[in-house]
Amino acid sequence: MNLSKLFHMQKALDEYIEAEHDLQNVDLFDKKILALLVELGELANETRCFKFWSLKKPSERTVILEEFVDGVHFILSLGLTLSLETEASVTEEEPADSITEQFLRIHEAAHLFKQDKSAETYDRLLNGYFALGRLLSFSAEEVEKAYVAKNEVNYERQKQGY
Repeated sequence: MNLSKLFHMQKALDEYIEAEHDLQNVDLFDKKILALLVELGELANETRCFKFWSLKKPSERTVILEEFVDGVHFILSLGLTLSLETEASVTEEEPADSITEQFLRIHEAAHLFKQDKSAETYDRLLNGYFALGRLLSFSAEEVEKAYVAKNEVNYERQKQGY
C-alpha cells in the first residue's frame, strides 16, 4: 500500500472541504476523533462481530470494505492535522485474537491519541486499524483501491452539497 499517496489524497480532500466550509482556521481534531469513533461503530455494526444475540450474517464484504475505508479517511486526516504523515508507516502489527477485541483496541488507541497527540500514539492507532483490516481479510491493495474510489465519492458529495 502506498501510504504516502493516500496521505497526499487525503490532504487534498481535507483542504477542499475546509475551503468549501470556511474551516481553514478551525481546530477540527476532536470532531475528527468523534467521526472516527462513529465510523468504527458503523464498521462494527456491519461486521456484526459483537452481536452474540443475533443469527443474522455480516453485511456483504464490499459494504464492510467501504465502511473500513471511511475510517481510513479519518485516521489519515488525524495524522495530517498533527503533521505526522512523514513519520507514519504501516507495520505488520499482531492483531488481537478476535475482531471484537481488535475493535476495542482501536477504541482505546483513539482515546489515548486524543489525550497524547504523539507520533507513538498515532502509530498505535494507525497500525491497530490496519491490523483490523487484515483480520477482516482485506489486502493492502484492496484497501488502497477502495480508498481511492471512496475519495472520489467524497469529492462528488462535497460538490453536491452533502
